[in-house]
Amino acid sequence: MLGSMNMFAGGALERMSVFALNVMPYITASIIIQMMTASVPALEKLKKEGEAGRKQINQYTRYLTLGFAIVQSIFIGAGLAGVAYDDIPRWFFILTAVVTFTGGTMFLMWMGEQITARGVGNGISHIIFAGIIAEMPRAIFNLFTSGREGGASNPVLIIGVAAMVIALTLFIVFIERSQRRVLIQYPKRQQAQNAPAQGQSSFMPLKLNTSGVIPPIFAIAILMLPMTAVGFTSGSTDAATAAGSGVMGWVATNFAPGQWTYIITYGVLVAFFTFFYTSIMFNPEETADNLRKYGGFVPGIRPGKNTAAYFDYVLTRLTTIGAIYLVFVCLMPEVLRRYVPTIPFYIGGTSLLIVVSVTMDTVTQIQSHLIAHQYEGLIKKSRLGGRRKR
Repeated sequence: MLGSMNMFAGGALERMSVFALNVMPYITASIIIQMMTASVPALEKLKKEGEAGRKQINQYTRYLTLGFAIVQSIFIGAGLAGVAYDDIPRWFFILTAVVTFTGGTMFLMWMGEQITARGVGNGISHIIFAGIIAEMPRAIFNLFTSGREGGASNPVLIIGVAAMVIALTLFIVFIERSQRRVLIQYPKRQQAQNAPAQGQSSFMPLKLNTSGVIPPIFAIAILMLPMTAVGFTSGSTDAATAAGSGVMGWVATNFAPGQWTYIITYGVLVAFFTFFYTSIMFNPEETADNLRKYGGFVPGIRPGKNTAAYFDYVLTRLTTIGAIYLVFVCLMPEVLRRYVPTIPFYIGGTSLLIVVSVTMDTVTQIQSHLIAHQYEGLIKKSRLGGRRKR
């Protein structure tokens, strides 16, 4: 059954079996809710209400995820009913598939929310990270097995793949740690009667890749839809099998991994979601208003609209570089796999980006928690010491 499930996915997550299918409703619901939050005034107002508004928006996401999960489960059950055992009634098999897949999706959604709430990073990214890591040893083993059985050419391929992985890892780490520091100046304040007034300054770090790994994940979720539809209607995503099914045959032929239609669409979606998610994560006008409330300003830029325009200008340039970086990292292995199909999907590209980015984010979160714990310990010790002196 799991082998049949793998045929529904397409892209870098298509071999994650249960994980790829179960997280897709949640990712799709998150995309729709975030788009509506940026365009619907009622949801935008909820977003500005703080914690209460965020909880309400998360509740809407849960309801939408449940609806998508039920619909996807019905289609999956209907598509797999043909390969089920003959002694199992069709309605019972579909009902079991609906309950199983929907329950798995809701459980993974709850688990991702718990990871996010505990401050360890984006929960859904960690779940996809776990799915990639679980399958990576088998992919590496298969790569070395093919090199041992394929003669002298495959060892050269293995060395090339290893060098590509190391180079991509270093490149991803370098870009993910890159940031543009915008100088923020605060007005001078008189500390004492005869002391000179001193001004304070700080930096606002703007990351080169503000959106992180979310754009590739969103792009993969969208790209999985046409191939999933092919699997539902024709029972196979293989181009030769679906060739006689009209539109679905064209979809199966052109949107299979390695086809130029798939590669170009993948790149366009990654670039689009990079700009879209960055606009949601960072609002120049809101940031400029907050700076003005606290008396901060960018040297040489007037507070208010001019500061917002400056932030928008800087962020647009950074996001353009970040989009080019994400498109390059995601598409380079796809182009290589078009000509060298033996390269595993888990080595390079989107999978490597998710693994490296989530690992860096987790380490950063753990360090922050450790520092906060150390400060709390120092504060408690200082209080105890003060009491003893009394």
